[in-house]
Amino acid sequence: MKSYDPADSELWTGRKSDQKQYLHEMVECSALEELTRKADSKTIALLGYACDEGVRRNQGRIGAEYGPAQIRRQLAKLPNHLDDNIHLVDLGNVNCLGGNMESAQAYLAELVVQVLRKNAFPLLLGGGHDMAYGHFTGIKKYLGGDKSVGIINFDAHFDLRVPNMEDSEKTGNSGTPFYQIARDCEISGIPFEYLCLGIRKDANTKQLFKTAKTLGVSWLEQPSFTLHHLEAIKTKIRGFMEKVDYLYVTVDLDGFSSAFAPGASAASPMGFDPQIVLECLEEIIRSKKLISLDIAEMNPDYDLDHQTAKLAASLVHFVLHQL
Repeated sequence: MKSYDPADSELWTGRKSDQKQYLHEMVECSALEELTRKADSKTIALLGYACDEGVRRNQGRIGAEYGPAQIRRQLAKLPNHLDDNIHLVDLGNVNCLGGNMESAQAYLAELVVQVLRKNAFPLLLGGGHDMAYGHFTGIKKYLGGDKSVGIINFDAHFDLRVPNMEDSEKTGNSGTPFYQIARDCEISGIPFEYLCLGIRKDANTKQLFKTAKTLGVSWLEQPSFTLHHLEAIKTKIRGFMEKVDYLYVTVDLDGFSSAFAPGASAASPMGFDPQIVLECLEEIIRSKKLISLDIAEMNPDYDLDHQTAKLAASLVHFVLHQL
């Protein structure tokens, strides 16, 4: 069962100018089939994952299905510094019908493949972090088996929980995507390359640390993920990037301190700050290996003065102008 909503141009409003000085004035709301391959320019395609079924299954705070719309509203107001050969396209949302998260993930993977085939950069907005499973699946399907993909996750959580195997129809949730990816990698006989930045001991069980170690995961815990340790962090990232052909980056907003991101599915005051993430993103983008990126767990129901949506929009704005 597939559910797709086309881009809503009413989300893209703000101060007007006569020279496209704001992003809402230059974004194109388009259907995927209308997206054309442009050899002489760069296209960045926004795609929403309006689903929080995985959060519900993981006993989290629901509301993230409305996250993509709120991020767009805040992004629309931000200034446009993009070169004329950069095209920003909004492709709308993948939805979750009847709690069928697995169908939404599969459809998301299909759309990611199509976006990449049209030589566009997918920038996904969520939505629960279960988005990561569909996102990665699409990237791997596009690249084939001979190219390696490393995952860099900015997050307080490993999201390596073992799916509920008692229900063969609905096994995953927002806490299982990277375990599912690891399992798929094992079945395919390819390495599982996963670096997690910002891990907190008060957000992961002893068993999750054990699982991470067993799967060969690399990570930095939150006390070491600060600007004070920036050079060591960059060294860690560079070493990880050298091992892979491409990079998929995912930013879980609940990794940030709730001082910056109260509107997340699992907010905590003990998270990291935005500046360290921006420094890392700059290093990652500079490598020219980044193939796709997403921002997960934006929950408007718990946001304060749109603070989390603004943070997510600023992260997107930063990436747009670094690519």
